[in-house]
Amino acid sequence: MEDLINRVAQSALTSLNLEEFIHPGERVVYDIKENLFHGLMLREKDFREFIKTHDWSQYDGKNVAIICSADAIVPTWAYMLLASKLQNHAHRYVFGNLEALEQELFHEAIAGINAEDFRDAKVVVKGCGNIPVPTYAYVAIMQKLLPVTSSIMYGEPCSTVPLYKRPKAPAAS
Repeated sequence: MEDLINRVAQSALTSLNLEEFIHPGERVVYDIKENLFHGLMLREKDFREFIKTHDWSQYDGKNVAIICSADAIVPTWAYMLLASKLQNHAHRYVFGNLEALEQELFHEAIAGINAEDFRDAKVVVKGCGNIPVPTYAYVAIMQKLLPVTSSIMYGEPCSTVPLYKRPKAPAAS
């Protein structure tokens, strides 16, 4: 009886699982509507008092999406003031909803990848997993890897969809 050979394990494919780049920190929304006077506008004196007395440590290590869910007058400086207080507590904060926050977290994670680690590699970007990975993360990883890889595929090493193969350089004359 012949031994079974695992050709996938012996291949030169490099697997990349974007699930591994999901930041583990909690995601929270800070809705500035809670600071509005009669739900209509922000009063500077009241807001500055809130900024001084609020317990900002509750955001330690968290990822914060800053929004205003009310149709209200909120000056830009108010969001900037919130950011100044979150800076020393939150891992990451953005103006926008939870989707915008997730996009920023993936952008940060993908920016931290050393593309040279994938130089001339045949990369399989894992497609199915336990945690949903947003489409923009797949587009961002393509942008990062296309300049350096020899090929990029999507799926699992045993069943891939070819996406990119570097053109062969023309022969020198």
